[in-house]
Amino acid sequence: MKRVIPVLVLSVAGLIPVWRYEPSIGTTTSSASTPTTKAVSTPTPTATSSSSSGSASTPSTSSKKVVQGTAINTSKGTVQVQVTFEGDKISSVSMLQQPDHPQTTAAVPVLIEETLKAQSSKIDTVSGATITSDAYVQSLQAAIDAKGA
Repeated sequence: MKRVIPVLVLSVAGLIPVWRYEPSIGTTTSSASTPTTKAVSTPTPTATSSSSSGSASTPSTSSKKVVQGTAINTSKGTVQVQVTFEGDKISSVSMLQQPDHPQTTAAVPVLIEETLKAQSSKIDTVSGATITSDAYVQSLQAAIDAKGA
């Protein structure tokens, strides 16, 4: 009889987090936002060249090209990147769409830093944000492929 009370108390205490659990916000709305993501789901290269006046003294090897990756729908939400190239080098990466999730928020700076170091989509996934990392790599590779086209 002495063990029954602690067992009941600990069982209830262990179930409280389960009852209070709320899935991430992006889970239910990602399929509802497909009309929005459908418009940007194809990679669209946009080229901008640095200022080239009539008598440019430097060669135009530093032209900038901004490319959007494919929007990837995941169970956590939609992931889409925008990559800025200077010549053949990736100069910056920004997230156009990302899930509103704590692990994603923590993973994005790591993914961008790894991309800038590797200068490719061959980067490691971030522990705890594997789904977002995989979608980031897919969108990044689509942007890199679209840059070449």
